[in-house]
Parts: sequence; C-alpha cells; structure tokens
Amino acid sequence: MDIGIPKERTPSEFRVGLPPVGVRLLTELGHACYVETGAGVGSGFSDDEYRSAGATIVFSGEEAYGRADLVLKVVRPTVDEIDWLREGQTIMGLLHLGAAHPSELLRLADRRITAIAFERIQDPEGTFPVLRPLSQIGGRMAAQLAAHLLQNDAGSRGVLLGGIPGVPPAQTVIIGAGTVGRNAALTFLGLGAQVTLMDVDLARLQKLEDWLPNRVETVLSSPQAIEDVCRTADVVVGAVRLPGRKAPTVLRRPTIKALKPGTVLIDLSIDEGGCAETSRPTTHTQPTYVEEGVVHCCIPNLPGAVARTATHAFHNAAWPYIERVVNQGIEAALEAGPELRSAVMIHAGQVIDENRAKKMSLAGQSS
Repeated sequence: MDIGIPKERTPSEFRVGLPPVGVRLLTELGHACYVETGAGVGSGFSDDEYRSAGATIVFSGEEAYGRADLVLKVVRPTVDEIDWLREGQTIMGLLHLGAAHPSELLRLADRRITAIAFERIQDPEGTFPVLRPLSQIGGRMAAQLAAHLLQNDAGSRGVLLGGIPGVPPAQTVIIGAGTVGRNAALTFLGLGAQVTLMDVDLARLQKLEDWLPNRVETVLSSPQAIEDVCRTADVVVGAVRLPGRKAPTVLRRPTIKALKPGTVLIDLSIDEGGCAETSRPTTHTQPTYVEEGVVHCCIPNLPGAVARTATHAFHNAAWPYIERVVNQGIEAALEAGPELRSAVMIHAGQVIDENRAKKMSLAGQSS
C-alpha cells in the first residue's frame, strides 16, 4: 500500500501523522511511504531520518496526498487538503468531525473517500485507546498552562497556583472526571492547588475518592452545582465529552458572568465544540481572550505544543490499527473487528454517523 504523510497545516500544529519509527515498520512490511518535506520538523524529526527509515520525500502536500492510498494525519484536513483527496482513498486522523461544520462533511463526502477518526476507535472494554494518551497529555498540560495564566502578566489576578504557607493555593474546579479530568486533577494536586472534581457519574466519583483519598473534593455535577462551585474558583477546567458528538454546553453565559474577574477558564472540550457558551477556538500563538471578565483559553490541539511526546504517544496507540489497514486493506480491516468500524465516519463517500448525516442533509437543503 502507498501511504502519504503530509505536513500539518492547522496553525500551531507541530505533530506529524507518523514518526520515522512508524515509517520503518511500514517499509519493512513492504509498503511505500511518501513524506512531505518538513512534515516532522515540529516534532524534531528531519527529512534525513525519514529517508533512513525508507521513506520517499516529496515536496508538496498535494503530492503526498496524490501518491497515497492511505493518508495518515493528526488533525482534520483543511479545505485545501480536502480538495487534494481523490475517490477511493482512506484518511486516518484525529478528525473530530462531530464538531465540524456540515459543509466540511459534505466536501469530504463528495470526494468519495473513507474517513476513520482515531478518537472514535473503541475497544471491547468501551474505552478509546488512541484518544487516551492524548487526553492524558491535555489534562496534564492544563495545570502548567493554568499556573502561567494566573499570573498578572498573562492578564489574570496574580495568584500562585500552589500558594505558600499562610496564603492559600488556587481553587481549581474540573468539570468532567474522565481521562482528561483525572489527569488534570492529578497534576493540579501535584502542583499544590486545591481541587474540586465534578461529574454526572456518581460511581466514577466514588472510584476517584478511593484513588485520591482526602486529596480532592468531589461534587455530583448539575447546572446549579456547577454555578455554585465555580463562583469561588480561580481556575475552571472544562473536560466533558460525548464520543463522536459535540460537547455539551455545561457553562452558560450567566455562570461565566458570575465568576470572579480574572478567573481562568481552560476549555479542554473545544476540539469537540467546547463546553462553555463563551468558548471559541484559540491558538498556541494567541492562546487567550477575555470575555465577561474571564480569561478564556480554548486551544483545540493543546498536545500539539509538546509535539515530540504527543507524536510518539499517538503512534504507540494508533499503530495496531494502522498496521491492520495497511496489511489487510480497508474493507477486510473493517470486517475483522468492531474497533475500526466504530471509528468510520465516512465510507466510500457515504456518511455513516446518523447524527452528522442528518445535519448534512439539513445543510444541503438550506444551500
């Protein structure tokens, strides 16, 4: 099979769809890899490393797409990249199509390709093995990001996250106790913050009480509880997710307006549309904006700033599924097990996800 690995074109995205070690594994299996020049620079991988691994270096994204049966990406393709796709190709990446505008799905479907969203691969235990390490990274990065954003020079109130003797630490509220929320809680605690973790699943909160005894306060989430708990927070982290769907809005504008001026809101659900009514995507180069007196940080590709770690972690988790597709072919790979089937958003131009198909239909009627 011919595999294309283009450079990521999303602003401040430094990761790459496959590291040199992955290319070596593929070429040793007899497959051909076409890597766009400079694709790995942000993750610290040179063109020479890819050549040594057996790749052919190509000099445009269009060529990387044009030579490929399978395109390996990190994030959703841009409009220009969609136009480079051709009928019959397969694209695999963290596509987050649940948050995409219906017009993007229409364009992808019109190309008559197959799109597999790594974040939707679900194993028999019901977990998301490819998404998990990136969720761990995002959760852990939230704490170091908050520590900086609480400073005066970042536009906040000048609060030291961990406090000092005689001065209390920052009060941190994390909404969502999944992989992102748990890792955020662990890192905030490690830096000395006071942490309240909220979730709608009482059993999950009970398990976390056993895991972090006497170190974190847990609160069953409801609209009123969120409003009450967040009112005194210095940092609010949104970490809620509905697999394959837009994130629910759990922080409404009146709640945001009631927060203390200078409160830091880090919306880690932004790659699925955001969980705050006031959230809109930001970038690593312009990470924040202030609305209703609250410092918002809503970077969809947050792990992209630790690109080397994130690319290796991504490859470790995604490799079994990539190997299955390249060795068996897309049709046989989808027949072999439910994990990949659960991640297919578009197959041969047909939108598989019913919710997205309905939105596309409505978009088509209104255009």
